[in-house]
Amino acid sequence: TLGCVRLVYNKALHERTQAWYQRQERIDYAQTSSLLTAWKKQEELDFLNEVSCVPLQQGLRHLQTAFTNFFAARAKYPNFKKKHQGGSAEFTKSAFKFKEGKIYLAKCKNPLAIRWSRQIPSGCMPSSVTVKLHPSGRWHISIRFDDPTIKPLPAKDKAVGIDLGISSLLTTSEGDKIANPKPLKKHYRKLRRLQKSLSRKQKGSHNRYKARVKLARVHQKITDTRTDHLHKLTTQLVRENQTIVVEDLAVKNMVKNRKLAQAISDASWGELTRQLSYKCRWYGRNYIEIDRWFPSSKRCSNCGHVVEKMPLNIRQWECLKCGIHHDRDINASKNILAAGLAVSVCGASVRPEQSKSVKATAKKQKPKS
Repeated sequence: TLGCVRLVYNKALHERTQAWYQRQERIDYAQTSSLLTAWKKQEELDFLNEVSCVPLQQGLRHLQTAFTNFFAARAKYPNFKKKHQGGSAEFTKSAFKFKEGKIYLAKCKNPLAIRWSRQIPSGCMPSSVTVKLHPSGRWHISIRFDDPTIKPLPAKDKAVGIDLGISSLLTTSEGDKIANPKPLKKHYRKLRRLQKSLSRKQKGSHNRYKARVKLARVHQKITDTRTDHLHKLTTQLVRENQTIVVEDLAVKNMVKNRKLAQAISDASWGELTRQLSYKCRWYGRNYIEIDRWFPSSKRCSNCGHVVEKMPLNIRQWECLKCGIHHDRDINASKNILAAGLAVSVCGASVRPEQSKSVKATAKKQKPKS
């Protein structure tokens, strides 16, 4: 099934690309669906009828979504799927059965041999099932359903500001610092050794396949370690606080710094804020993001004085106006919390005011009526 999904996706992508470059014609999902019907009638592609048609159609829908994101400048041009990358197949409600706690996929007599991470609550019916094969060779099944057991937590009179970092993954306004486990850095030497071993193997050989699987397993372990830590951390923060305030960081732009790109990617700030966002919606918490240009590190949390420059190597500093000693990260988290509360209460703007030189330049460039 995964092979058929990959084949249909790649053929549809090829047809859409060729149609544009040869005839300047755009092909949408409906036209690729008609092409799929024609492909099934061809003798050399007759094996497409042996699997369920639902994951094939879902693959075409995913391709349409990829093109929609491309035209909206949210993603790059879609790539062809490769066999060694694994793959996935999505089954909607018409293509599987859920009976007595077991899942039967279309055109399969026996139920899936699942080792459940957690049981589906009684009375819940899955709406879709996605079967995925990781490059490391591990099979994974994802089940979507509405969970009535997720209810808002009891309200708390507690708010926290969070400053994200590299050495400390996050610092709270209460002065707590959570260490960054840095899973990529921990396994970096092993990754280099396995990558070198893979590069020496002859392409197409069985030894290269074994070396690729070994490397993929280490990558999978790094991903699992990072995801597990983030889930535990974000769940704890949501349970203990009623309001959570973070900065709206442009991670995509920050990783363009080649000196910090690996460390920022290893910290996974985007995934951390994403988990905080949806868990706050689940459990009735307040999630606030302040403007990324707010000078949280340069502003004194005691008197509000803003320092002109604050290089990254300065971790401790004293306010020139009130003389109080600051820890850079704790001070930033306190400012983030204050700004977030101001936004939530009165809708105040936390974007820093423009300097006089910028205003003067803007006036000069303003066209005369």
